Amino acid sequence: MDGWIDGLPAGGILVAVLLVVAVVALVSTVKIVPQGYNYTVENFGRYTRTLTPGLNIIIPFVERIGHRLNMMEQVLDVPTQEVITRDNASVAADGVAFYQVLDAAAAAYEVSGLKNAILNLVMTNLRSVMGSMDLDDLLSNRDAISERILRVVDQAASSWGIKITRIEIKDINPPKNLVDSMARQMMAEREKRAEILEAEGARSAKILRAEGEKQSQILEAEGKREAAFREAEARERLAEAEATATRLVSEAIAAGDVQAINYFVAQRYTEALGKIATAPNQRVIMIPFEAASLMGSIAGIGEIAKAAFGSDASPPSSSPAPASAVPRSRRPAAAPVAPTFPIAGPPEA
Repeated sequence: MDGWIDGLPAGGILVAVLLVVAVVALVSTVKIVPQGYNYTVENFGRYTRTLTPGLNIIIPFVERIGHRLNMMEQVLDVPTQEVITRDNASVAADGVAFYQVLDAAAAAYEVSGLKNAILNLVMTNLRSVMGSMDLDDLLSNRDAISERILRVVDQAASSWGIKITRIEIKDINPPKNLVDSMARQMMAEREKRAEILEAEGARSAKILRAEGEKQSQILEAEGKREAAFREAEARERLAEAEATATRLVSEAIAAGDVQAINYFVAQRYTEALGKIATAPNQRVIMIPFEAASLMGSIAGIGEIAKAAFGSDASPPSSSPAPASAVPRSRRPAAAPVAPTFPIAGPPEA
């Protein structure tokens, strides 16, 4: 080696040294920063500027790269923490934090050990927030817990040039005996709700049934009232008709119309005969022998009435007329003797 160097001329050695120095200086001068990273530049140990992604040039032997910082969003796992809640329940909780470096110089020179600082800040605030809540609120309000921790940690870490984007609670694990108690409580609560719903269903059914019966009784009463009203109206109209018929017959009799009284008497006679025939306790009745006898009886009654009205209307005579002088048509027809017919009734004991 010494012989090879001794064999070179002095000018060649100088050129070789200069060439090596030039290569080292070139390598120290040109810096390529990858995408998603920022490099800090120090001039004799003092921060001067930040190199952004791409090709950058620094002064060799005077400036150097201080810190290489990742500017992308990063994930930090929060280990399991033992937390005692406000109602003295012990739970174990863990989570995950997402952060991003916004200012490379602040993140490099404002705090020592950036990840460790963020981790400790998240853990302390996690215990503080969860310890101020009851167990029931702790298990049902994870979003509220994450929001409170995020707000506190992000405010504390803003001076480090970083942004805490999200903090999520992964697991909250109460002790096994507490989980069993919660399961029994949940079962009792569900049974209570089931019994309440069943009782409310039975109550609603009874109410609906009572409402139906009430409505049915109301409709039935309204039907009876309507029927009674219509029956009374029918009786009233029938009474009015009978009164009108009686008045008309009375007027006809007063006017000397014998046919009207014949019709009136025949109608009453027929109705009375029908009632006698339908009587349940009647065994033997008297009925005319033939249908003409009924008309004869009616005609006889009419003749009697006519004779009576005629005697009142005619002037008085000096002597009564003999019976032979009365026309045959004016003589009252004697009704034939009606035979008797037994009507079958219930057998005697």
